[in-house]
Amino acid sequence: MKITSIRVSRACLQAAVLAALCGGLWGCNGDDNESPAPFTVEKATCGPNDRPETALQGQVPASMRAAGFQGFSCNLQLIGQGRGDGANWQTTQFKDKAGHRCAYHGTSFATANRSKLGVPVLDITNPASPTPTTYLQTTSMLDPWESLKVNERRQILAADNGHNGGGGPELDIYDVSADCRSPQLLSTLVVGPGSNNAPLPGQVGHEGAWAPDGLTYYIGDTRLVKYYAVDTSDLTKPSIISVFDPTQFGLRTHGLSISDDGNRAYFVSPGAPTNLGDLPNSTTNNGFMIVDTSEVQARKPNPQMKLITAVAIKEGSTAQHTIPVKIKGKPYIIHVDEGGAGGLSLDPTTHTANARTACAAGLSPFPMAHIIDISDELHPQIVSRARLETHDPKNCDKVLPDITGLSVFTYGSHYCSVDNRQNATTLACGYFNSGIRVFDIRDPERIKEIAYYNPAGTTTQSPGSNHIGPLVPNNWVAGGPDWCSAQVHLDTASGTLWTTCQDNGVLMLKFTNNVWPFPESSTPAGQQN
Repeated sequence: MKITSIRVSRACLQAAVLAALCGGLWGCNGDDNESPAPFTVEKATCGPNDRPETALQGQVPASMRAAGFQGFSCNLQLIGQGRGDGANWQTTQFKDKAGHRCAYHGTSFATANRSKLGVPVLDITNPASPTPTTYLQTTSMLDPWESLKVNERRQILAADNGHNGGGGPELDIYDVSADCRSPQLLSTLVVGPGSNNAPLPGQVGHEGAWAPDGLTYYIGDTRLVKYYAVDTSDLTKPSIISVFDPTQFGLRTHGLSISDDGNRAYFVSPGAPTNLGDLPNSTTNNGFMIVDTSEVQARKPNPQMKLITAVAIKEGSTAQHTIPVKIKGKPYIIHVDEGGAGGLSLDPTTHTANARTACAAGLSPFPMAHIIDISDELHPQIVSRARLETHDPKNCDKVLPDITGLSVFTYGSHYCSVDNRQNATTLACGYFNSGIRVFDIRDPERIKEIAYYNPAGTTTQSPGSNHIGPLVPNNWVAGGPDWCSAQVHLDTASGTLWTTCQDNGVLMLKFTNNVWPFPESSTPAGQQN
């Protein structure tokens, strides 16, 4: 096991010494660069028929919110929409042998006052007309939270029970191979590490991810703070075969991803500063872990998952997920937080106060995506950050009035995707109130924004959205910006993308002004998160 420090300046070394004296396990994440990139990413250049942002990059000013936000677009045009009952946290997709292209997304179980609960199955073969074909309503599919994933190799769809953020020990698996518009249930079972699949007391689902071969499904349990490896060799009898406990290292659980060979897991630890009064030198357990999963992959008896490296991400909190990618043949991790450097709070006053504390320390008040070089997995190095102008501490006085009375998720990241994990050229992210943002990452040290789409605010609530209470009260405001929080699915063949925003539902978008795809871009099946 290695607890790493990324290459650091003298100030960061002093902070690392302080962390060690305090029992901290994580290294600093500062990086010295003789020719540093700008603090924020280069802004997209919009076309003549676009509706570009009128204030800061990523900002929806308070005046627009009050008047009813009409939306922004830059190099992305809406070509189809299916609002339905709204959406919540995650999306996935599959294209079957007959050429049907299907979309799947979660909906909230917190507001169950509607007739069609569960995961909508949509035929998006014609992107101008996304059409619901059925609803998946087994235990885990009623609210998969952040666990809904397709495995392309075995042509299966799975989710664990994430009801309202953590519902129980169940796992549902469907076959989507014959007709993706009509998934066929294979199993809906309790999974546990005990004899006869007995679960641990209090075990829940929340996050999930497949090993690429489809033989293992990994679950992040945020209540018991454990990661589970589920053997899915027999799709009708899934069973937990290994448990990783990050608390032994002072770490936590949330999102994850698995390497192409299945021998590494990139688990996140959603931490927060231990002392806001000591930012930026406060210790943190926020970041990600590189974990050896080779014994699980090889199905050794009593397989163990072993921590190799833990990487601290201090300019953020509440780590959300990771994506392992290669850019021009070099391995990177894209790490995404869902909280800013000051942490998250459900209380609006505290949320704003934490953001101000982060700004005063010269750190971003809102979360973002980070690109980290893992060529040497014992010594990862952050090479860039997808900061918008809303992330710049110098702009705090301009942007914090926009979120008065709101809490937890406002400006900033949640889920990101790439076009091709083996040859990534493009990063697309949901940035909550800042909408869908698309970046050129062909030069990972100097990423550029190429397009964005921020949908108009809705004037009626969507009951399948978590943007409304009771879990997160008072964040939906009629006419205010949406929560764009799910994966984005890119398609080079048509120059389009699709995703969901929580109030607007499914959005089908087409790139304009020839900004994408790049000549070297590709979107092979199974290579997008």
